[in-house]
Amino acid sequence: MISRRACLALCLVGLRIENSTARAQSKQPASLRLVLKGYDPVAYFTDAMPIPGKPEYEAVYDEARYRFASAQHLELFKADPDRYAPQYAGSCAAAVVAGVKIEAEPEHWLIVDGKLFVFAGAAGVNKMRANPAEMIAKGQENWKTLVVAPHR
Repeated sequence: MISRRACLALCLVGLRIENSTARAQSKQPASLRLVLKGYDPVAYFTDAMPIPGKPEYEAVYDEARYRFASAQHLELFKADPDRYAPQYAGSCAAAVVAGVKIEAEPEHWLIVDGKLFVFAGAAGVNKMRANPAEMIAKGQENWKTLVVAPHR
């Protein structure tokens, strides 16, 4: 028969293990990259402008975190993430074309053929407007190797 003291000790050990597991699981999504610096990818399509997302409306897709301005935008994204997720996982499209992977600035963006492209600055937007087909083709080719590279 187990004493009350031994039973209490076992319960406390179990509680510690459960709490540490819960903390580890809660840290896992937070360690994933936050795409678009937390801006809502759906808003570019529905509101035609960048809108900051809120932490309470967050989803993980393709090993990255996305935030949304509303529960409705979160649900739209969940229903069709490929439609709303930025190309090159939110990396600067012009940099990807140049063979480099850097974070984009959410305020510099363009939708081409129903796809969201974001850039590090206005110059990238202008280059994409001038020759979208060539930039997209080169970017898709470079992305095959850059996808696994870390951001600079």
